[in-house]
Amino acid sequence: MKVFVVSKNTLIYCGIAVLAVIAAIIVAALSGGKADTPNAESDASRITPLPVSAVGASAVEEYELEVLAGLMKELPVYSVSREDKRIALTIDAAWEDDKTPFILETLDKYGIKATFFLCGFWVNDYPDMVKAISDAGHEIGNHSMTHPHMNKLSSTQIRDELSAFESLINGVIGRGTKLFRVPYGEYNDTVIKTLRESGYEVVQWNIDTVDWKPERSAQTILDSVLGKLKDGSIILSHNNGYKIEQYLPALIEAAKAQGYEFVTVSELLLEGSTLIDVNGVQKSAS
Repeated sequence: MKVFVVSKNTLIYCGIAVLAVIAAIIVAALSGGKADTPNAESDASRITPLPVSAVGASAVEEYELEVLAGLMKELPVYSVSREDKRIALTIDAAWEDDKTPFILETLDKYGIKATFFLCGFWVNDYPDMVKAISDAGHEIGNHSMTHPHMNKLSSTQIRDELSAFESLINGVIGRGTKLFRVPYGEYNDTVIKTLRESGYEVVQWNIDTVDWKPERSAQTILDSVLGKLKDGSIILSHNNGYKIEQYLPALIEAAKAQGYEFVTVSELLLEGSTLIDVNGVQKSAS
């Protein structure tokens, strides 16, 4: 049998610890659990809780999680909360332009406008095509000057990318841009904050055609996109997508048959006071 020896000093220390715990409990009970200093209250704790009886405990928990996550990370717009069957087709252009004339002809044939996110070096290489996109009434957004990994850049380097592109695009079409899409879909808080401070709305996508993969058939792309369509969707395509000549007309026809209307991203975005939830959905703040 093991024998445990407890010294007098140990007993004294244990007694002091027990008394301290009891005293802390009594103080907490008397103060109602309130913080002693006004700065102890966090942003999240200042949010007025929704009445549980009105919305249910699960809804309250979901709301609180959403708010907490939103306080921690800056997010771009991935889609828009709408109920009017509006969607946006976006086309990134960074390499080659051999399929761009077909894209413009197809968009004109169906009478729809798209948003083209252009890289600066693409604008440099194909200024006439940039003018054709603009003259056709399509929207042009900034996709950076050099297509870098922007989450590795400082705020100053990000601003350099922006200003270089804006100077170039102004020289080609006589106006600047207000939308930005980050290269590779990569971003962090510094990227998003710097872009917004520079006057841009940062736009991603909630439906990706993944048309840059040669193994994806036109039917696979169609099945993937059409199965995810909903009001406020933003579709990502590429001007040099391998199967875009096969899938684009069919995609437009199928979406239209379902009652969807193609608009530019600026037309899709909500006006007035808005917020972006944890899923990147832009919503009205009112």
